[in-house]
Amino acid sequence: MRSAKDFFAPLAVGAPAPLREVPARPSRAIHFFDPSNAKMAAKIPAMVGQVDVLLGNLEDAVKADNKEAARQGLVDIGKATDFGPTQLWTRLNALDSPWFLDDITTLVAEIGDRLDVVMIPKVQGAEDIHYVDRLLAQLEAKAGLQRPILVHAILETARGMANVEEICGASPRMQGISLGPADLAADRRMKTTRVGGGHPGYLVRQDPPRGADGTSQVDADRSTYQQDLWHYTIARMVDACAMHGIYAYYGPFGDITDVVACEDQFRNAFLLGCVGTWTLHPKQIEIARRVFSPSVEDIAHAYKVKEAMGDGTGAVMVDGKMEDDASLKQCLVMVELAEQLAAIDPDLKSAYDEARDASVGGPDQQEK
Repeated sequence: MRSAKDFFAPLAVGAPAPLREVPARPSRAIHFFDPSNAKMAAKIPAMVGQVDVLLGNLEDAVKADNKEAARQGLVDIGKATDFGPTQLWTRLNALDSPWFLDDITTLVAEIGDRLDVVMIPKVQGAEDIHYVDRLLAQLEAKAGLQRPILVHAILETARGMANVEEICGASPRMQGISLGPADLAADRRMKTTRVGGGHPGYLVRQDPPRGADGTSQVDADRSTYQQDLWHYTIARMVDACAMHGIYAYYGPFGDITDVVACEDQFRNAFLLGCVGTWTLHPKQIEIARRVFSPSVEDIAHAYKVKEAMGDGTGAVMVDGKMEDDASLKQCLVMVELAEQLAAIDPDLKSAYDEARDASVGGPDQQEK
């Protein structure tokens, strides 16, 4: 057993000290691109500043005979691009693949000073994170890096789901976890071929009406309501991440054409506590940026409650609703996120500043 006192000690001589808190950097949209695709690669410089995270994908979407080209393409992009406010992530090949070791050794040596996060697919348990943790420390020491590269796990197996809490707490490098719905569905033997989103067969049905004699009229027309296949999984993932001070993300939404259902799924994840999502096509970027940014109305209310609560104790009435220390904590979550987003998004800054000024400086509608 490792002593808790040693948890934040470097795992290799000369490696940078582990972080004690994960940086709260906005990551509403993690936009995937294939570095072996010249057309995609050429668009990357123009996307800097337009998305919070650009992720060079080396795993499932890259054919086996393109793996080395994708790896080298990411090295070239990393060296040639000034990413400014945009984070650079990569999804490495799985730990049991023949490409993982070359992926991690090459990328840390060549562009480790540019990489913010490495995403590890199909994480089964804490032992997977421990392996990556030690290896990264050794490679960072060898490359002379001054800051640690963080680790993001993808939840894609039933075993990983069962071990999600220990995965989240396995290393100070842990940045967050994303839902991988397609692989997880297959591993669970779920009967859906969709990549994320709901399913029309997963529903509840309105109770049948009763006739004059009290018997149920089961043949009557009855409304049905489609349910969310991923509600339990996302909620448990969010709890595990929150417990360990890291971040939860929705993963891919595969139906690029259905922007309405995509927005619904993103918003469900946002409301449950996720901070961002993957985007697989440019049309999903705008949806993610909008959905994972609190509305101006919510921010105005949050600032109003914060102002009314004063020292944070007691209870007040705001717009006809009772607010106390618990609701203040909810509002402070929104205020903190708004301030983080305002620091990187001028349009949101203007809108949020107006909401704050109107709420704090406007007519006093509060009634103690």
